Amino acid sequence: MPEDSFEVKVVDVVEETADAHSISFEVPAGAEEQFAYKPGQFLTLAVPSDRTGVAARCYSLSSSPVGDGPLTITVKRTVDGYASNWVCDNLRTGDSIRVLPPSGIFTPASLDADLLLLAAGSGVTPIMSITRTALEQGSGRIVVFYANRDERSVIFAGELTRLAAAHPDRLSVVHWLESVQGLPSQEQLAAFASRYASYDAFVCGPAPFMKLAIGALKELGFPRERRHQEKFISLGGNPFGDLHDKEVAEHEIEDAERDLEDVPDPVEPGPEGPVRLEVELDGQQYEFDDWAPGTKMLEHLESKGVKAPYSCREGECSACAVRLLEGEVKMLHNDVLDDDDLAEGIRLGCQSLPVTDTVKVTYH
Repeated sequence: MPEDSFEVKVVDVVEETADAHSISFEVPAGAEEQFAYKPGQFLTLAVPSDRTGVAARCYSLSSSPVGDGPLTITVKRTVDGYASNWVCDNLRTGDSIRVLPPSGIFTPASLDADLLLLAAGSGVTPIMSITRTALEQGSGRIVVFYANRDERSVIFAGELTRLAAAHPDRLSVVHWLESVQGLPSQEQLAAFASRYASYDAFVCGPAPFMKLAIGALKELGFPRERRHQEKFISLGGNPFGDLHDKEVAEHEIEDAERDLEDVPDPVEPGPEGPVRLEVELDGQQYEFDDWAPGTKMLEHLESKGVKAPYSCREGECSACAVRLLEGEVKMLHNDVLDDDDLAEGIRLGCQSLPVTDTVKVTYH
């Protein structure tokens, strides 16, 4: 088992709706520090797969890091979604599964800020973690807009009602049901969000909903630093580092042959000699003068004993995201950052090679 992954025991399973389960885990003894997390972060699970050995999938934590409650993810079945159906059908109390420690940057910079939380479907999972934590530790006002197909699809319906009743001066929850109101349009989302133009906005849900919601926030002039969205796709790689058997290799060769026409352009040449790398992570400063131009930033930091965050290592999640403060890097692969992210200087550490002689970054 790779040193960065852990075997965790399932201590509870709750059926939230007909197609969504909350699974709680026991943190392994001695791993409390690795499993300390921020609201809105996710776990990466190693879901067993007959075809590829393991299907790595990211699932948001719905629990709050405040108090002594268990580490909990909430998983909703998706049509033809192998991993989500396997989790809901197979994980039971007493079972164990491999996971990577919590990661991700979909988390408020301040729990005292006023928060506008826009969710649809299972996108409420990290929103729930943020709401629970901000109510316990923060002082700002919180508005949750939650869209679903119908009343039976609403995850955490009872918990949201309870929290709103317990915090009437701070929490407002608005439900939008497609069965009653149809799908929300960008214009309708903008009209709703316009009342909270000074809030920090967080958006999570299916891609069409996120596109409309982010479009609405841009239309209203929400600045990039107050506009956040969570993006998950199926991870193509195996961050758990094992199970590279013959079947997997043959499958990857078939994919490569099929995608020959889509081979990316060669990487631009970088500096000829070692690069200076300055990193700010968890309040600590690291400086290195020997970053090799052909080595990815994450790999260089790991070689120096720096425990930099990551999950997929494939450029398919945002767990390793850094913000450029000086210099430039070239990403080999990026399936998660959009043009706004790139314009703000956000890069993926697991895919970044140096372009300039000095690079200075900070982790969120």
